[in-house]
Amino acid sequence: MHTIDEALKHVPAMSGLMVKNLFVRDEKGRRHFLVIVPFDKRINLAALGRLLTASKLSMASPERLLQHLGITPGSVSLFALIHDGAQAVELVLDQAVWEADSVQAHPLRNTATVVLSHAILASFLAHTGHVPRIVTVPAAD
Repeated sequence: MHTIDEALKHVPAMSGLMVKNLFVRDEKGRRHFLVIVPFDKRINLAALGRLLTASKLSMASPERLLQHLGITPGSVSLFALIHDGAQAVELVLDQAVWEADSVQAHPLRNTATVVLSHAILASFLAHTGHVPRIVTVPAAD
């Protein structure tokens, strides 16, 4: 499964906030972001770019995804940060994701989902060295 819509049709309900993970880059490809929001939130990339002081955000290519996070499209997950030892990817968490008691995540493959408590999420991020930028990600109209 590669999309949230596919998962909703085939996967039984689980505890934890279902999230959407987007790997985006700035116009020049110098900055890369893993943006995690509630699954049903549509993002205004232009407004997010202004918030992050990053020009013209767009989806990063599968090649960049593989280069920076070691994964392919459809398997984007916060767990991929373990492959970013160079800290080249900036983590952006929507406030609702950070405040959730627990969140769902793919363990580097889209055929499985695990539920992480907030404490485990924070511990994992500390282990990777990624300090999340917690913001209210701008929604699309």
